[in-house]
Amino acid sequence: MKLVIAIIQPDKLEEVKEELYKAEINLLTVSEVLGHGRQKGITEVYRGHKETGNLLRKVRLEIAVNDHFLEPTIKAIVRGAKTGETGDGKIFILDLKECIRIRTEERGSTAIG
Repeated sequence: MKLVIAIIQPDKLEEVKEELYKAEINLLTVSEVLGHGRQKGITEVYRGHKETGNLLRKVRLEIAVNDHFLEPTIKAIVRGAKTGETGDGKIFILDLKECIRIRTEERGSTAIG
């Protein structure tokens, strides 16, 4: 089991979700976050407001997958998020020690779904 964490541009969320659904990856958590990478010196205006402290709006996706879904998940995120420009984002892969479905108390890969 793996936990895939992706940081992407907010305007790419719908495209990434579409690609994930095509790859039959349906379980994800989405959070709005602030951060910066290499473009830290760039000031952006988002919805008419200048970003504070050079932190840019990003979207964080968290997706728990069984091992055989790892590569399809990575490829789907890249297909949906890639523009070829600085700031496209990052994907982090972490080992997932345990997963427990609260409703049924199932554990492990079965709990992921």
